[in-house]
Parts: sequence; structure tokens; C-alpha cells
Amino acid sequence: MDRRELLKLSTGAVLGNLAPAVVNAAAEAAPASADRVEQWGMYEVAQKGPPGGNPFVDITFGARFTQGHRTVEVAGFYDGDGVYKARFSPDTPGRWCYETTGSVKELAGHAGSFECFAATKGNHGPVGTAHEFHFQYADGTPYFPFGTTCYAYGFIPDPFGEQTLSALKSAGFNKVRMCVLPKPLGQRKPVFMPFEHTGTVLPAGAEDLADNSKSKETFDLTKFNPEYFRHIEMRIKQLMDIGVEADLILFHPYDAWGFKAMGQEADDRYLRYAVARLSAYRNVWWSIANEYDLVKSKTMKDWDRFFRIVQESDPHSRLRSIHHSHTIYDHSKPWCTHASLQESDFEKSPARLAAWNKPIIYDEIMYEGNISRRWGNLSAEEMTHRFWRAIVAGVYATHGETFMVPEGTPVWSDAGELRGTSAARITFLRKLLEQTKTTGLMAADAPYYLNAANPGELYLWYFDFHCVGEYEFPLPEKSKFTITLIDPFAMTKTLVPGTFSGKSKVMLTGKPYMAALVEKIQG
Repeated sequence: MDRRELLKLSTGAVLGNLAPAVVNAAAEAAPASADRVEQWGMYEVAQKGPPGGNPFVDITFGARFTQGHRTVEVAGFYDGDGVYKARFSPDTPGRWCYETTGSVKELAGHAGSFECFAATKGNHGPVGTAHEFHFQYADGTPYFPFGTTCYAYGFIPDPFGEQTLSALKSAGFNKVRMCVLPKPLGQRKPVFMPFEHTGTVLPAGAEDLADNSKSKETFDLTKFNPEYFRHIEMRIKQLMDIGVEADLILFHPYDAWGFKAMGQEADDRYLRYAVARLSAYRNVWWSIANEYDLVKSKTMKDWDRFFRIVQESDPHSRLRSIHHSHTIYDHSKPWCTHASLQESDFEKSPARLAAWNKPIIYDEIMYEGNISRRWGNLSAEEMTHRFWRAIVAGVYATHGETFMVPEGTPVWSDAGELRGTSAARITFLRKLLEQTKTTGLMAADAPYYLNAANPGELYLWYFDFHCVGEYEFPLPEKSKFTITLIDPFAMTKTLVPGTFSGKSKVMLTGKPYMAALVEKIQG
């Protein structure tokens, strides 16, 4: 094969049943081709290689992407049918060159290049941390995480998967917590399974299944099912197209097949495979586990190792966290980018922020709903209230919903239809913050009434359960401000006439759970 043919293969020409080598993961305004990809989009190199033996274990593949003096090493993965892939999300416009690596001659030494063009409208890049306790997109646009929980979205069959996507398009959430490994779905089965079935071999540690785990299916844990991961990828891409981050939960205790107790070798191989396949999607976050402390087959050394594997394997350095049930993980460890908590004790946030020096998301603050479990029957008013409490504490929160539903219908915490009424109120708060153009708010130290601020520029008061009829706002004296009174549940904003400086007394509604937004007049 001559150099020209090699370049065609490396940059996207079809050879036999080889898929095109480029998948542009972003919805682009400009046309994409095999040698052009949008900034923070996805470039994919695909090569034909030997399908025999066990390609998931016996063969390695990857690529080196170079621009100027910078080289990024990307681990590849086997995608079935003799095809090996490596994915890269370029963060800098310009010409990128690459060369493939592999443990067999058919895969190594293929070279090519592509042009990365500037991000188009709506593509702000991946989310990272900013200003110590907050988040922003790669292009500098502030990002406020106002997420929800749909654990089974990646593997639940239709129509429920499409119902979830439809609801997310209108609900206004911008992050979804979702599992990578499947969880039981009652009478339904996941659309695919992540490993190849075997009729005889039990996975290591299968005796440690949860009490409600009844599946008799067994799997070859050395062989992934690419079809399962393609389905997960489709769901991640759908979220990206509507501006939603995919907070991917890598392990969880709600298991019917033994995947929570696969053993170290299988665990580590799964993590590397998942990272190689998924990290190039710019909306991916990594949650090492949901309720990690309920997975009794793992030790703290295991969780630390998983963090290190994900961090070392991910050339794109996506956000990383872990979620607890009873025992809070030590989020000061260097591989955590932010804290993910199952709490609603927002008053402890100042101490946690000081101890960890990282953003905090209270990813489970109980659920709006009406089920019998006390964690699953918050009113819409209380769910809305908890989001406001989080924001004025300088932290963030995540929504969840568990309403009683007809037999065979999933609750929103898995996937399906959204039934509660807090989502619109939560989106109202998100848009309120986004319109201020601030990156994030810091909680006041020992406030008389709860408030958070970008000092000197913007203040957000939340009066909680207090029925305040008037209040003297302690504003800076040398600047002028506007004051907008807010009803968080009615979703109304009322501008108080005039401008204000220094101590400014304002008549309020005398109703509980009201708020006030104070903004500096610019110019």
C-alpha cells in the first residue's frame, strides 16, 4: 500500500467494511470532512487489524496526535469486526498530524493529518473547574451545574430512552447522572449487555451479589460487547447535542450480574476500555462510583486506584468525582476535581470548601416524589428550596424524582417521563444566574440572612423560612445597584424602582422563601 493509500485509510476512506475514520461528535454549522473536525469535536482513526484470538486482551492500538511541539498519546480500543479505533478531541485549531501505534504490524505506523477549525456557535467546549469553587466551559463561558438523575438512560430500551431525551430537551437541566454498567430494570432488560455472554463461567465474586440480584446470566469479562458501548455513546451524543453534560457513573452497587465484584484485573480493563471509548466526547464527566461505600467487594485502595487509572488513561482530563452513601470520600485527594455528595446539610459547605478547595455538587439531596421511602418524597417546594440553599452556600445541587408510576413504567431516576413540577423552578434559578454573567457566587461569612455574592458586583439574598416585610440591604456606598425581588416558586421577578447605595431599606412581601437579586449598574 503506497503513502497515498495509507493516508486515505488513516483519514477516513472506506476500506471494505471499515467505517469512516472520522466521527464529528459536534453538530457543526460548517461542513465536516474526513480531514476536518471542529475544535472540541471528535476525530477518530480506524484501522483494520487481526480479529482472531481475543483482541480486547491480546492486542493494543493507539495513536500519537501532534501539533507543533505538543504530542498527545491516545489509547485505542477494539470495536469488533476486526476494527480498532483511537479517538481524540482537539482543543486547539490548526493542523494536527498523527501516527498510529500497535502491538501488531497491521496497526502500527499509519500516518495522517487533519485540520481543526474553530468551534462553531453553541460549542463552548468541555466543562472544567474555575475560580477554585466553580465551573466554566473551555471557552470561558460560565457553567452552573443544574443536573438531574437518570441512572438507566444509557441502556434502557425504547420508548423510555427517547421519552427521557424528549423530557430533557424541555426541562432545562444541563447535566445528567447516568450509569455505564447496567442496573436491574424490573421486568425489562437492558437493551444490550456490556460483556459477551457465556453459559458456564460465573464472574469472579458473583457470590457477592445483592440480595435482590437474581440473574443467572454469566459473562466472559475479557470480552466487551461493542454494541452495548455504541448505545451508550449514542445517548452521550444526544445529550451533547442539547447542551447537557453526561456525568458517567463507572461503578455502582445496584447490580444483578456480578459486575460490582469482577476482580481487579477485570475492573481495571473495563475502566481503560471505557475511558478509551468515551473520553473524547466533550460533555463527559467521570463519577468513579455511585454510593461507593455500599460496594462491599471494593476497598479504599481500589477506589484510589480507579481514580488514578481514569486520570492516567484520559488524555482529555475530564472532570472526576465519586459519590457516597454514608462515608464521605476524602475529596482533598489530588485526583478529585470536585466533590459529589449525598447530603443536604448546606450549612457545612464553608468548612468543606475550606478543607477541599474544590467545587462541591450535592448530587443527591433526596428526590421529589411520593414513594414510601423517606428519601423519595420531597415536595416540589422543598426541592426548589434546596437548590436555592445550595446556591447561596456557594455550592451546587442535583435534582432527582421518584413518583409512583404504573407497573412496568420506569421512574425518572432511571429514565422515562418527568412528572414533578420542580424542574421549571430549578431552570428559572439556572437562567437567573446565567443572565448575571458571573462565574459563581461565594457565600457570605456569618450572614444575617443567607446570601452569596460576587462582592461589589452582584448579591443574591435568600430569606429562607423568614417572613420578611422589610430589610435594610447593606450595600457598598460608592456604587449604585438595582434590586429585583424574586419569588422562586412562582418564578416571578419584580424590579424595585430606583437605584440603591449603602444601607438601603426595601419593602418585601412578608412571605417565606423569597429572594432578592442585587446587581451593580455598569458604566
